[in-house]
Amino acid sequence: MNGNDSLLSLEEILEAVNGVHVLGNSPLCIKSVQTDSRLVEKNTLFVPLIGENQDGHSYIPQAIEKGASVVFISMKNFEDNGNYFVELHEKNPSVIFIAVENTLEALQKSAARYVEKFPHLIKIGVTGSSGKTTTKEILVSILSQKYKVISNKGNLNSETGLPLSVFNIRAEHECGVFEMGMNRENEIGEIASVLKPRFAVVTNIGTAHIGILGSRENIAKEKAKIFSYFGGFGTGVIPVDDEFSDFLKNEINGKVVFYGNDTDSVKYICDMGLKGTKFSIDGIETILPLPGKYNYKDALGAIALAQVLGLSSRQISDGISSLKPLSGRSEILDGKNFLIMQDCYNANPDSMEKAIEFIGSVKKEADAKKIFVLGDMLELGSDSKSAHEKTGLLAVNSDVDLVIFIGTEMKAAFKKAKNSSEKNIIFIAGNSQDSMERAASEIKKVLHGSLNSIIFIKGSRGMGLERISKILLAGDE
Repeated sequence: MNGNDSLLSLEEILEAVNGVHVLGNSPLCIKSVQTDSRLVEKNTLFVPLIGENQDGHSYIPQAIEKGASVVFISMKNFEDNGNYFVELHEKNPSVIFIAVENTLEALQKSAARYVEKFPHLIKIGVTGSSGKTTTKEILVSILSQKYKVISNKGNLNSETGLPLSVFNIRAEHECGVFEMGMNRENEIGEIASVLKPRFAVVTNIGTAHIGILGSRENIAKEKAKIFSYFGGFGTGVIPVDDEFSDFLKNEINGKVVFYGNDTDSVKYICDMGLKGTKFSIDGIETILPLPGKYNYKDALGAIALAQVLGLSSRQISDGISSLKPLSGRSEILDGKNFLIMQDCYNANPDSMEKAIEFIGSVKKEADAKKIFVLGDMLELGSDSKSAHEKTGLLAVNSDVDLVIFIGTEMKAAFKKAKNSSEKNIIFIAGNSQDSMERAASEIKKVLHGSLNSIIFIKGSRGMGLERISKILLAGDE
């Protein structure tokens, strides 16, 4: 995009969102789209969202001051407080105001209209209860060997994050890989309507967000909405060993590709512990530099789709080998006398179980210690207590020297573990900085004098457990 090219024209926006151009007559120019007034730059479309605790309309003056050229406003807000917006317009006559029924829906519909401007883009969606970001990043690394790829950054995979992400698509992009998350009913349906993916990978159907959706069956139905726009021409890549694989298969109106086992071309060789997994693809020996069989399984999904898209075995191998560690996810951090495996981006019962089993199986040297730091798994609803108790039992039944349960929900894990094991087990309440300092202090006591120890740290993003790693590594300098 260059010159005065706008992401969308006024006519395209009004048609897409069924909006009313209420104020401003300047030529429309949009170079970016934001819902956070702090991120607004010159020629930004600002979309104020209305949440439970605040109304983004109150930040419109700040957005205009930072350079917003177009603003969506709720029709109700405009009708209730028209004079306010008229005064804003009089002070900022170059800004265009468009009234819409619902600002979130208007963001999604305008994003969908923008995606339509790229009919040749290979559109890929990735969803699942865990492993979404890992699968997306592996796919991006592989597909970048052949295509110019665009993807969503970080956790911009939600009802707002995905629409904002697609506005970064440009004419030079050949392939778009977009992670799709959810924490409420029909969120996948909404964001699938924005991208309308032609290809989709499902990592698994687990229990993340089960407190909101009620059952794994409901989660499966929601995830399957990623296939809604195939129209007989799409390809769904699904795990062969998932309990809901048959259900997912029946929801695909198009080609079905299963993954999860060895194939004619892909052969598992060995687990290399914290160094990753060795496998071959058409005889080309390759190392996935992310530890754990669960990460290898995510790679198999990415490989299966890459093969559908015609990438060569060499391109796939090169893409896997060039993969960089994902910040916060299965990240290996080196200390002088210990290694930290840090997974502080997300935690649910499925990913926690897989990670504990993997770390428990990693062999340690004779004088080394193995320490688990496990934080709360959030958004589990009424299943939270039993899920945390199960985690507690898994942890203490592993080859481990110290388990620190930290948070609020993890108290249930601590109690269950304490009643069934004599191992060194500690509970630390909350997620304050003091809690993190105390956890680091307890770890140092156990590490004292040991070499080549392993520390595993995992919890939901809201816990901020990466602070423990920082404390340990800072004290190690």
